[in-house]
Amino acid sequence: MVCVEQMMQLPLENTSSVLVFTLSGLNETMENRYVFFSLTALYYPLIVFCNVIVIYVIISYRKLHEPMYVFICNLCMNALFGTAGFYPKFMYDLLSEYHVISYAGCLIQIFVIYSSALCDFSTLTVMAYDRYVAICRPLEYHAKMTKKRVLQCILFCWLAPFCCMSVLIALTSRLTLCGSSIEKLYCENWAVAKLSCFSNTVNNVFGYIVILVYFGHAVLIFCSYIHLIGKCRKSMEGRLKFIQTCVPHLLALINVTLALLFDVLYSRYGSKSLPQGVRNFMALEFLLIPPILNPVIYGLNLTALRKQVMRVMTTELSQENFWSIILSLKTNI
Repeated sequence: MVCVEQMMQLPLENTSSVLVFTLSGLNETMENRYVFFSLTALYYPLIVFCNVIVIYVIISYRKLHEPMYVFICNLCMNALFGTAGFYPKFMYDLLSEYHVISYAGCLIQIFVIYSSALCDFSTLTVMAYDRYVAICRPLEYHAKMTKKRVLQCILFCWLAPFCCMSVLIALTSRLTLCGSSIEKLYCENWAVAKLSCFSNTVNNVFGYIVILVYFGHAVLIFCSYIHLIGKCRKSMEGRLKFIQTCVPHLLALINVTLALLFDVLYSRYGSKSLPQGVRNFMALEFLLIPPILNPVIYGLNLTALRKQVMRVMTTELSQENFWSIILSLKTNI
């Protein structure tokens, strides 16, 4: 405790003196911290459980080794990656008197959380392409969606966000900071950049470029779905295929888009006059809803995946515990 107090009292004239950042998002809600901790302690394992079950089922059953299910598996793996960057630290802060994070830890948290958010967009983009080829060009589907093409899509989903966030982190790390207080529950790139003693125009411009590129992904996907709807309306079979495979994708896309829109608006234009609870929800929405909604909507709506999930839940889980399934999953990978 003494060390933390000493670190927080250090002068902050330059970057070398910023050893820790203070996270002030919990300051007005600490009287209910044990309630929030209990809810989080139930919710985070539920996120892990739902995503691990879907990943395990897709990897274990060869019939599900198709591009659409591989992309769903990637979406669930990304959810585990992104939430791991927030929930453990958040639960620790709920029980701690001091809400601080080291300089390096802050940059790592920014990288993990926001590269995961961008990876969601990339994955939903390649899923939209997969659905477009499957419905609009069914005779060309197997020729276009080869194993090599699927691997390229998966690499794109991870490498593009990693590259974008690496550049943003590099730009942020070069800034000279004149403060250490971040008014959120977790570290966020723009919140750190705003602490700069001098101009952060380069960070701001590159940040807007990344935002426009990824929200442009969403616009293109919605436009492609207008074409898909026109194609599927022509037959009953097309309508059923659209409802079964495209509606979950649209729900996931709308959910992620609105969640990130909330976060962008909050971080850049949020007013301090808003109640702390509202600001916290706007900042957390993309870490609360998509990680649990994606495995649920895909697991329940896609017949082949739902049957295998129910089979695992009713038979295999009664014979072996959750950790043995995780060990089996690691072996399969």
